[in-house]
Amino acid sequence: MAPRYHTVIVGSGPAGLSAAARAAHYDNETGSTQPTHILLESAPVPAKTIQDYQKGKFVMAEPSALNLRSDCRFGASSREHILDNWQQDIATQKINIRYGANVNAIIGSKGDFTLSLGNGDTILAEHVVLAIGLQGNPRPLGVPGDNASIVQYTLEDPDEYKNETIFVVGAGDSAIENALALARQNTVYIVNRRDEFSRAKEGNLNAILNAINNPKTNLECFYQTNIKELLAPADDTKKYTLVLNTPEGEKAIQCDRVIARLGGVPPRGFVEKCGINFSSAAADASPELTGQYETSVPGMYVVGSLAGYPLIKQAMNQGYDVIEYILGHDIKPADYPLLTFQFALLPYRRDADDILRLFQQRIPMFSQLNALAFRELILESNIWVAYEDGPAYQEAVEISARVSQEASLQTPAPRTGKLLKMGDPLFLQGEYTNTFYTIVEGEVYLESNDDPGQRTTLRRGEFVGESSLISGRPRDTNAYVGKDCILVETPRRTMLKLMNTNEPVKAGIDWIFIVRAIQKHFAPKVEPKSLRHIADQVELKVYRAGETLFNQGEEGDCLYLVRRGSVSLSRQYEGKDSVVSQLQADQLVGEIALMGDPIRRETARANVLTETIVIYRESFLALIALDPSRVEQLQQLASARAITLTTMETQRESGQLMSFLMDKGLGEATNAMVIHQDLCIGCDNCETACAETHQGVSRLKRAEGSSFGKLHIPVACRHCEHPYCMKDCPPDAIHRAASGEVFIDDKCIGCGNCERNCPYDAIKLAYPAPEKPSLWQWMLFGKGPGPGEELAYKASDKAKEAGKKAVKCDACIGSKQGPACVNACPTGAAARISPDDFIELIAKQ
Repeated sequence: MAPRYHTVIVGSGPAGLSAAARAAHYDNETGSTQPTHILLESAPVPAKTIQDYQKGKFVMAEPSALNLRSDCRFGASSREHILDNWQQDIATQKINIRYGANVNAIIGSKGDFTLSLGNGDTILAEHVVLAIGLQGNPRPLGVPGDNASIVQYTLEDPDEYKNETIFVVGAGDSAIENALALARQNTVYIVNRRDEFSRAKEGNLNAILNAINNPKTNLECFYQTNIKELLAPADDTKKYTLVLNTPEGEKAIQCDRVIARLGGVPPRGFVEKCGINFSSAAADASPELTGQYETSVPGMYVVGSLAGYPLIKQAMNQGYDVIEYILGHDIKPADYPLLTFQFALLPYRRDADDILRLFQQRIPMFSQLNALAFRELILESNIWVAYEDGPAYQEAVEISARVSQEASLQTPAPRTGKLLKMGDPLFLQGEYTNTFYTIVEGEVYLESNDDPGQRTTLRRGEFVGESSLISGRPRDTNAYVGKDCILVETPRRTMLKLMNTNEPVKAGIDWIFIVRAIQKHFAPKVEPKSLRHIADQVELKVYRAGETLFNQGEEGDCLYLVRRGSVSLSRQYEGKDSVVSQLQADQLVGEIALMGDPIRRETARANVLTETIVIYRESFLALIALDPSRVEQLQQLASARAITLTTMETQRESGQLMSFLMDKGLGEATNAMVIHQDLCIGCDNCETACAETHQGVSRLKRAEGSSFGKLHIPVACRHCEHPYCMKDCPPDAIHRAASGEVFIDDKCIGCGNCERNCPYDAIKLAYPAPEKPSLWQWMLFGKGPGPGEELAYKASDKAKEAGKKAVKCDACIGSKQGPACVNACPTGAAARISPDDFIELIAKQ
């Protein structure tokens, strides 16, 4: 007769082991003579995924703000130590575990499940907890040649490999840890299809960036790169060739081994046979779950990696909680206190889990996320609540003060709700902010400075902020909150991570971006709903640096709206290309072909990785028909641009100067310093003023840099649209002010990642400068250098103990007088410019 249990747990990873330990706790507490639970593991050992970690791997205990809730031990330690502890816990907790038990099928319903095992045995259960991981279903490379013998999906012992050229494909923790371990005695390339390691734990992020930027380490990263194919050996070296699509074009590199760490995909076939529904048809979608981990099959639960929570501590907490839920105990998740702080300012008093459900119901874009993924997104976001001025607002002010005080007593301090007053701006046109807002309740009003009488109202379930999130450009509108408005503000990094891992969310944001972009440029008086059919006809295209959008002499049938990046236009002159214009995100390229002469008069190339919205002739004509009032403005724009391009073409040196500016990266600058060499007398007042303003450390190197004719570009921060320095800053110490300045705050840990990431040598590490004596001390007692005199900069022992920190130009942020370097120039030679000033600058030269 088949054995029967109250709870059967399938899978002995962190979640399953923790669940079984909790069930064993109650068996031990009640003195049950027979276990009411059983833990089924197909492998001969527990925690097979952890067993497969590379030897000596240091396992982190993230997230740090979350407390562990489990009858099994876990803390940051080595793989071996953790496994030893768990093996002991299985014995001491008297966990009823059966190894070699491969579950082939589960049928039935709550109170009456039948599990069929691979050896023909059956087990009966009242409740089933699926805690199976994803490592048994690794995501394949999915390119020609990926079945070659040199491709592998796990790495047990990195010390087995020596003096090889190895590619590690992936950007998660496993890929990073494999690459770091292999780089000790091999040449390693890590391939990241994104431009940053957005999914890595902080410790791994720090380690991989340090290794990539350390010239003594044989590790290099290919960012924004995809694998094209793997070619079999073509010569006597017997080495395979991996072909990469990089931002600079196609590259082919011989290698000995390819290790793909692209994560796993759910064993969907097995799970769906159990009757469980998934959130979408996407291969990496998670099962539909309630807040208590119950699936669409009553009595069957899913926890751990399959639920979308790969972190060990989170999975163990889920395993503990799911047994409590099954037993009917009223228990709140471990992250519940964090949510109560975030929701404290809401105008209604509900349980945090009820509020989560309400929020998700009211935001359609997030409806396909399972409850756990949505919970994680909220925990990483800010909750904004707007009240009309009056008693309710004053009460909210008092609550905010009290909650902030309570939160400050905790380490680390949790997020708290944010307070707004009706009519307050969320952001203003021209600001360099890039967070993403979704509307849970109330309204948000959008108004443009370019058309003050035109107002757009966004309501519950809609979102705003997608343009700056994607383009990196300043906000293109003003956004104000209405009465009783409740918003979720999600950081850029969290949204990018979500878009990278959830295709429906990405598709939804892309689609709204397109609708609003074509409305802004072609039909501002037309309601967005009337543009949907046109938005479905346009095309999103991505161009790598140097790739051509169109060539001079071709017949054009479309125009391009630059969504992200920049494009240069050049014309052939005596067999040479001469750059005649530079176009940024949110500008049109090639529109003249649809409004006059269809023959392209220029060649358009991407300066950096560039995303465009391609609008074909038929769609363009449909847009013009919807809003004929826009025709005149578009014609004026096209005419003005044609005159500018023709003028630039007739001035050969101007085109060469524009090419020089593009080559030196000013196409992505928003605030770059330039010096007119005929006016510069070499006094270095600019450097002295910079040092005086920044505690004795100048952030400018006037004499260094590049020159063309009369124009000199010194070494100084350009405040790039997509700052390289801001990418992968471990303590998140680099920010962009709403006014555009990129600056470093006190959280800098001196890791040097920003210094190495900056391609313009505009950041350096320096010890804190000694305090400069005051003017009166200099005048009366002769202490220290006087105004304009060089500070004798020598780091003190205390400064050396504190360590170096990153310093860079912050454009004298907050100064009413503006940048000190420009103000101190006695001849007017120094200026700070953006790409919008290029044409005027070139004309003056």
